[in-house]
Amino acid sequence: MSSSTEIHRETVPPRAPWSRVLEAGQTLTIVDLDGNQAVDFLAYDAHETSRAYSAQATLQEQGSIFLTTGSVLRDNESDPLLTVLSDDVGRHDTLGGACSKESNTLRYGHHTWNQHACAENFLRELSRYGLGKRDHVPNVNWFMNVPVDPDGALGIVDGISAPGLSLTLLAEKDTLVLVSNCPQINNPCNGFDPSRAEMVVHAGV
Repeated sequence: MSSSTEIHRETVPPRAPWSRVLEAGQTLTIVDLDGNQAVDFLAYDAHETSRAYSAQATLQEQGSIFLTTGSVLRDNESDPLLTVLSDDVGRHDTLGGACSKESNTLRYGHHTWNQHACAENFLRELSRYGLGKRDHVPNVNWFMNVPVDPDGALGIVDGISAPGLSLTLLAEKDTLVLVSNCPQINNPCNGFDPSRAEMVVHAGV
């Protein structure tokens, strides 16, 4: 975690959204307070929101499907938005996407339709900045364990995080960041029991 001046600290309840504009040079530390919690994440250039996090550009540039220390989250023009300065976990998912009512219904049955989902959290937070569905891009899933089989099949399995583990991101430019503290209860990404996450912003590295 950064040793510079702390300017914001907030605990995000299970299933809840969170957002903030990070100024260039500020850091955001995300803490998995209780362990085995997936934290879905989006990022946008704060001054030109059409420049959003791009999984394709990020993975192509780094040559890996996982994020960890040293990974650079890039926008759709391949410009850096955020850099992972430190990571206690070792790898984070870029492929699993955000749960939605539609995907829950498809995967787990129509009885899940009324369950809250990450897509709703993201749309709620995007609306605060004048953004909507067309601005919702594929997301990062911090702390989520999504192994990829040799045949390309994805699995969502028990997390490899633990209580108190964290990662720290450096804003390379003024960046709007959005979080959905994932409400999913139908697969093991949260240990079937969504829990808290903490957001800590520092003035610098």
